[in-house]
Amino acid sequence: MTTRLMTCASMIALVAGSAAAEMNFNRIASFATVDNMAAGEDQNRETSAEIIAATDDGMTLVYTDSPLGTIGMIDITDPQNPAPMGNVSLNGEPTSVAIVGDYAYVGVNTSESYTAPSGHLAVIDLASKEQVAECDLGGQPDSIAAAKDGSFIAVAIENERDEDLGDGRTGQMPAGNLVAVAAGGMKTDCSTLKTVAMTGLATVSPEDPEPEFVDVNGLGEIVVTLQENNHLAVVAADGTILNHFSAGFVDLQNVDLDEERALTFDGTQLDRVREPDAVKWLDDDHFVIANEGDMDGGSRGWTIFNKNGSEVFEAGLSFEYAVVEAGHYPEKRSGNKGVEPESIETATYGETPMIFVGAERSSIVGVYDASNPAAPVLKQLLPSGVGPEGFVAIPERNLFISANEVDFIEDGGVRAHVMVFELQDGAAQYPMLTSAGLKQDNGSPVGWGAISGMVADDDGMIYAVNDSFYGQQPSIFTIDPAQTPARIVDVTRVTRAGFPAQKLDMEGITLDGKGGYWIASEGRTDRVIPHALYNVNAKGEIKKEIGLPAELMAVEKRFGFEGITKVGDTLWMVVQREWKDDPKNHVKLVSYNIETEEWGAVLYKKAEPAKGWVGLSEIVAHGDYVYVIERDNQIGTAAVTKKIYRIPAAEMVPAPLGGELPVVTKEEVRDLIPDLLQTNGYVQDKVEGLAILSDGTAFVSTDNDGVDDHSGETLFFPVDLMTKAVN
Repeated sequence: MTTRLMTCASMIALVAGSAAAEMNFNRIASFATVDNMAAGEDQNRETSAEIIAATDDGMTLVYTDSPLGTIGMIDITDPQNPAPMGNVSLNGEPTSVAIVGDYAYVGVNTSESYTAPSGHLAVIDLASKEQVAECDLGGQPDSIAAAKDGSFIAVAIENERDEDLGDGRTGQMPAGNLVAVAAGGMKTDCSTLKTVAMTGLATVSPEDPEPEFVDVNGLGEIVVTLQENNHLAVVAADGTILNHFSAGFVDLQNVDLDEERALTFDGTQLDRVREPDAVKWLDDDHFVIANEGDMDGGSRGWTIFNKNGSEVFEAGLSFEYAVVEAGHYPEKRSGNKGVEPESIETATYGETPMIFVGAERSSIVGVYDASNPAAPVLKQLLPSGVGPEGFVAIPERNLFISANEVDFIEDGGVRAHVMVFELQDGAAQYPMLTSAGLKQDNGSPVGWGAISGMVADDDGMIYAVNDSFYGQQPSIFTIDPAQTPARIVDVTRVTRAGFPAQKLDMEGITLDGKGGYWIASEGRTDRVIPHALYNVNAKGEIKKEIGLPAELMAVEKRFGFEGITKVGDTLWMVVQREWKDDPKNHVKLVSYNIETEEWGAVLYKKAEPAKGWVGLSEIVAHGDYVYVIERDNQIGTAAVTKKIYRIPAAEMVPAPLGGELPVVTKEEVRDLIPDLLQTNGYVQDKVEGLAILSDGTAFVSTDNDGVDDHSGETLFFPVDLMTKAVN
């Protein structure tokens, strides 16, 4: 079974300027799983949200939290204000959860080793939060699913292999299987448990099936993915295997296979096995698989099969390409499995059957209209939070929920979250910036990310640079902010002698008045990256390089130039943080006169950080003022300072370097924290871009760090610099 895929254009129906009558999903709330910890608990422990389920009335969410060994509960009676209901401790590691009536059924892994797997099905009374029954499953559970009529629970007993043993391949005993047990709540009768052998079906390792994921349709039929075996099975409620077949493979052309810090979609993968993870029934005849990959494959897409084994639809690279256009492509996963579709949910909203596809490494969800299973249409991309692992649809309330497993507590970053989305009248809030419609010569999309400095032109266009995350592909993006979402309509690669310019960390850009640009590069001496200014022509060719004078190099540190603007013949650059000779909480605004080649500076007093550090990340001259972005390096609830200030242009009179520098005054223009919460996520840390159009309209952007340990979200939004945001 194969699907030949050439250049796959994104089948995406993200229409600019959606009409108000159109229904779209928008995020209405975010819930940090750490909030379910009880008072006095150590909140510095890792926590997570993995597989998630909802009660029949759609008012309560239950998710598995493997690091804590609990299930967490959330009250979404008011979905815009999720309320913690606490955690329920389990005697082992929860792997999956399903809800029938007033009870949660949880797969719990208690394995002592790979060769002695064990686990049980715990039955939790949701009202009392007490375990009321337990059934030994005879092995290590992975996914579980409830029959539509609530009559039984199906469990995939994976008995996963030790990937560090030998070459890490399948063929390690004992074999996994499929288990089903009648759902009886507190009266669950473990004697009803029946085991269905899955050995002898697949050709990869028939002796070691490793069942991964299960789902049950309205007929009581169970579909099972055998991921590492690249195989699928359909099993009747009585345990009879109705059908089984290979998940097949695809040929991928124009795919990024190298992790070279450039978005190059020019590789080829032939006979790429799908190796599906999640599976969900679309109806009683069709099911959907997410082709994450594991041992040998991963086709970066998703597929619809008929239960008779016929392939109905193959997404190919269309989903990944749409993710690329939204700026969510994880370049550091190019050599592995790209966006890694892992999660699937299906539900009917109104009369429209929908499919939700989660890209684990891209932290994004594709929403498809599956009215025609042979030709689903991508309607939206949703920002899921970091590492979407599980979804639950609540169509009766027009809600969709994503559970995201990644917790950055060890790095002092954002915590794991559950995100709540609502299908509502109005335009989609996300993405705010896209490169949809802009293609490379081979038809693949133009990828982007890690947007840093920006500048506006008189024609209403905005130019933005990416930073050193894409060190092999320094780029200037042309953005049309008049479109909704804002659209990248062109890209200019920055070159030196005809090759991608190296040793750059472009953090600021301004127009040179001659059709080209001045770019500020943040240096880092320990990596032999110079602090420098570069004059680049309209073709992206570096025509002039200007290093810092001795007076600055003598006191330089990391965290150098973060923005650049031009006033007459003078370039002004902000230094992000204090250098060696700066007073505490003061940074330099450095000047360079293009004609006289004279350097100078003034001092700017920044806020005392509540935590971490505070620095400057952008500078823009407009009218009688010079505007700067002042921000801390904190994210989520820890963020305090994300602000735009203005400095009277009359005070921007540079003093000679090496002497006493005047301190300019500043006035707060806008607190950006409310703006950063407009999509009801959490506050992003890197507010890095500011551009002001000739009419005074300003646009702000955030840096998504190339989707590396990041949600991938880029916020790009207008602000009124004459009106402060409401706190």
